[in-house]
Amino acid sequence: MSPLSNRHRLCVLLAGLFTAACALAQTAQTDYLPPWNPPPAGGVSFAVPPFDAIADLHGDIVDPQLTVFFAGNQFMVVHDLVEAFKQRYPQYQRVYVETLPPGILAKQIETGSLVMGNLRIALKPDIYSNGKGSIADLQKQHNWFADTADYARNPLAILVAKGNPKQVHGLKDLGRADVRVSMPNPQWEGIAKQIEASYRKAGGDALDHAIMADKVKDGSTYLTRIHHRESPLRVLQGASDAAPVWSTEAYFQQQVLHRPVETIAIPAEQNVTATYTAARMKDAPHAQAAKDFLAFMTSAPAQAIYRKYGFQPPQP
Repeated sequence: MSPLSNRHRLCVLLAGLFTAACALAQTAQTDYLPPWNPPPAGGVSFAVPPFDAIADLHGDIVDPQLTVFFAGNQFMVVHDLVEAFKQRYPQYQRVYVETLPPGILAKQIETGSLVMGNLRIALKPDIYSNGKGSIADLQKQHNWFADTADYARNPLAILVAKGNPKQVHGLKDLGRADVRVSMPNPQWEGIAKQIEASYRKAGGDALDHAIMADKVKDGSTYLTRIHHRESPLRVLQGASDAAPVWSTEAYFQQQVLHRPVETIAIPAEQNVTATYTAARMKDAPHAQAAKDFLAFMTSAPAQAIYRKYGFQPPQP
């Protein structure tokens, strides 16, 4: 074998190793991007994160037998929950779920459709879920709901990168000039009101104003543009130093996905706990399916799934 041939083979081998290493590095850098749930079986799977990765539309959009609009922070539960529901009620196999911010979902109900990119979705929900207070407000405004059921609770926490490089130990530290904060946008994220209530408990109106006004102006507080799930991604990408999130989002990143993040607990006297409520729509297109799903949400199998992902039971 000629020396040239040996050098050629060595170059090819090194090029292959370099390509494989680059591919592994790229995977390590992007495997936390959506979609997080397993794709439905069958058909051609096409997802190119972060360009084409639909994380908030789940299941069967054509002729569904049940349509559920879930508060978006429960995205991690959807796959297991829907599969368990189908097993318990095998007559329902085509289920469609959206996990967008609840404010966006409410607007979708009001306007009759959702436009996402070039796609228009005009499905009416059978079930809508949100925080307990928001459900009560919407009922007063619109009288949408025939029945409701509380099914989970969730306190707040602070998510930071592994090692806590900025030494964030509580909510007051989020007001520091050197700490870049990722904050849910109050325009459409119900969690923002809960977090601001915690800011005021921890440091009064001054802390809330510092984080939500002064730091927004100078760019050290980032307001999410699509969904508060941006916050964990920004911490993982190094774009933000700390993010107030629901404790389940921190749990999902740290305990389920094993990402290099840490959770900073918020003391009970400064914390806010949300109660989640599922509501059956009065004009539900699939009335019996809506009744069955609402009953399922408080059943032992559904509650076990919520416990698996760190949610607390609906009653303390």
